[in-house]
Amino acid sequence: MISQAHVRTTEQMQHQPTTQEIAFLKDKAKFIRKETIRLIEIAKTGHYSSVFSCAEIFAALYYDVMNIKVGEPKWPERDRFLMGKGHAAVGQFPILAELEFFPNAWLDDYTRLGSPLGDHPDMKKVPGIDFSSGSIGHALSAGVGMTLAQRYTGITHDVFVLLGDGEMQEGQVWEAALSASHHQLNRLIAIVDRNGYQLDGKVNDVINIEPLADKWQAFGWETHVVDGHNIQQLTTLLRQVKADQNRKTPVCIIANTLKGKGVSYMETEPGWHLGYLSPEDAEKALQEIENKEI
Repeated sequence: MISQAHVRTTEQMQHQPTTQEIAFLKDKAKFIRKETIRLIEIAKTGHYSSVFSCAEIFAALYYDVMNIKVGEPKWPERDRFLMGKGHAAVGQFPILAELEFFPNAWLDDYTRLGSPLGDHPDMKKVPGIDFSSGSIGHALSAGVGMTLAQRYTGITHDVFVLLGDGEMQEGQVWEAALSASHHQLNRLIAIVDRNGYQLDGKVNDVINIEPLADKWQAFGWETHVVDGHNIQQLTTLLRQVKADQNRKTPVCIIANTLKGKGVSYMETEPGWHLGYLSPEDAEKALQEIENKEI
């Protein structure tokens, strides 16, 4: 369990994560993958591979970078997190329970009749969810609004938006990107989970989105490319971005990932975008996650 608030100073964010911190975050990424398997066993279907590609991103943000307070999902100065790829919520919910945003027992009823925890996150039902996800493409627009609103509320915080790479095919994403750079929203950070696949196949076969980094740069964003599974590189970059409040532009981080990362046969079979593991296969997957070093 998390025992304290995560509110870091700019000076702390300027340091690279220690060996101990990296080990802690790796354990949290394993926790996210294992809990995803457990919850999908309850639901009997779910998005394993979409969570596994962003498990390290979840871990770095929630357990290291974002300013949040345990048990206070409505703390006004908290950093906001929005998720365009809302089907990965099954990996987010266990984190929110650890943060004591809602009772841990809610997880045991995941997707059951009457449960607030569904396949996508609902901000009206789930404490700690800053924006409801469903139809792909809206989250960045909402993030623009939340960031811009700080100029009127006087309450400052960072706004992180996790996007799928297939989501880059949505026109609204690029309208929001234009708006963010025009308004110089330097506290808006978009993270693209570049795992290469969407529901219908390879992203670049459906609609080619490359050169992705050049596109974001052309839209006026400070752009970085990182290995999304390398906890040290990912966390170091996120810390540096959070510590730099002098820039005049929003930031896009393209995290190169592997769909299904952590379970070998999911890494090579795109059909696991949505599926169900039998109890025997689930146990094998759990063992591989526990024993595999990422």
